[in-house]
Amino acid sequence: MTARRRYWLMKSEPDAFSIDDLERVGTEPWNGVRNYQARNFMRDGMQVGDGVLFYHSNTEVPGIVGTATVASKAYPDATQFEPKSDYFDPKSTREEPRWFLVDVAFERKLKRTISLDEIKRHADKLGEDFALIRKGNRLSVFPVQAAQWKYLLSME
Repeated sequence: MTARRRYWLMKSEPDAFSIDDLERVGTEPWNGVRNYQARNFMRDGMQVGDGVLFYHSNTEVPGIVGTATVASKAYPDATQFEPKSDYFDPKSTREEPRWFLVDVAFERKLKRTISLDEIKRHADKLGEDFALIRKGNRLSVFPVQAAQWKYLLSME
């Protein structure tokens, strides 16, 4: 029996890595996540084939700009071992890595950005458990319910 498909939202700053970058390379390791809860979602929750809402953050119009697919099981993020990396973690070892990532594969760019402001205006339809619009949420990776996934993409 196969597990049912899960859905996620993953944030990236477009000047660091954008949906256009993902379209160009096809598949990319989602490295640099340094939040334990976001790491746990990738390490323990994500499965190959899960859907991803690709979200541009820290930009003039933050919002959902495309979709992608989880393309690998979680594995150690190599940047944690590289002293010159912005994501180096001196407490992490190859024997006991702290940080994990998954590969993400491009699916499609949306016809338009579904902006954060627009998403907030639809909060009543998305439910108060939708992490993106919950006060104080700073996670870069979090689960999305199937109904939320469908509703958000219907806004395109």
